Amino acid sequence: MGNLQSTLIQLWQGLGFTFGIFFFTLIFSIPLGLLVSKGRMSKIKIVSLVFQLYISILRGTPLMLQLLLVYFGPYYIFGVNLGSIQIGPFNYRFIATIIAFSLNYAAYFAEIFRGGIQSMSKGQYEAATVLGFTKMQTYFKIILPQVIKRVLPSVSNEVITLVKDTSLAQVLSVTEMFTKASAAASAQVSVMPFIVAGAFYYAMNLIVETILNRVEKSMSYYS
Repeated sequence: MGNLQSTLIQLWQGLGFTFGIFFFTLIFSIPLGLLVSKGRMSKIKIVSLVFQLYISILRGTPLMLQLLLVYFGPYYIFGVNLGSIQIGPFNYRFIATIIAFSLNYAAYFAEIFRGGIQSMSKGQYEAATVLGFTKMQTYFKIILPQVIKRVLPSVSNEVITLVKDTSLAQVLSVTEMFTKASAAASAQVSVMPFIVAGAFYYAMNLIVETILNRVEKSMSYYS
C-alpha cells in the first residue's frame, strides 16, 4: 500500500510535465500545420517543394531522433550552448521537447488539413466570389469551418497518439510521467508503477476522446 501511494504521488508530479508537453504541442503544432499546409499547396513550385520536403523529413524520421537533434544540434552544429536557458519553470530540455514535438506534429496535421482543404469543391469558392466575399473571408468563414468538421476524426487520432508519445520526452530526461514511472519501477523492483502509469495514460485519452467527440457532435450542423 505504501509503494502504491508513493507511486501515485510521483506519477502525479510527472503528470504536470506530461500535460504541459501535450498542451503546448497542440497550441503550436495546429496553427503551424495550417501554415505548412498552405505552403504545401502554394502555386510557387519552389515554395511547395520546400514544404513538401519538410513534411517528408519530419514524417519519415523517428520523433526520438528529432528530439535529440533539436536538443544537441545547436551545440554540435553551431557551438551554441543553450542548456542554461530557463523560461519560468521550464528549462531547455522541456523547451527542446516542445519544439521537436510541435515541428513533428505540424507535419502530420499539415497533410490532414491539406486533404481537407483540397476536398472542398470549387463551386463553393465561386459562390463566395459571386456573393462578394474576399479570399480571406471565404477561407475563414466558409472553407475552414467545413474543413475542421471533415478532418476532426483524423486530427483526433493524432491528438490521442500525442498523449502516448509524450513518454518519448524521457530521452531528454524530462521528468514527465513515464520517466517517473521508470524511476519508481527501478527503485521498487516492481512492474506496478508501469501499470499505474498505463492507467493514467488511458484516463487522459478517455478525457481527450470524450472532449473531441463532443466537439464533433457540436459541429454536426455542417453535415
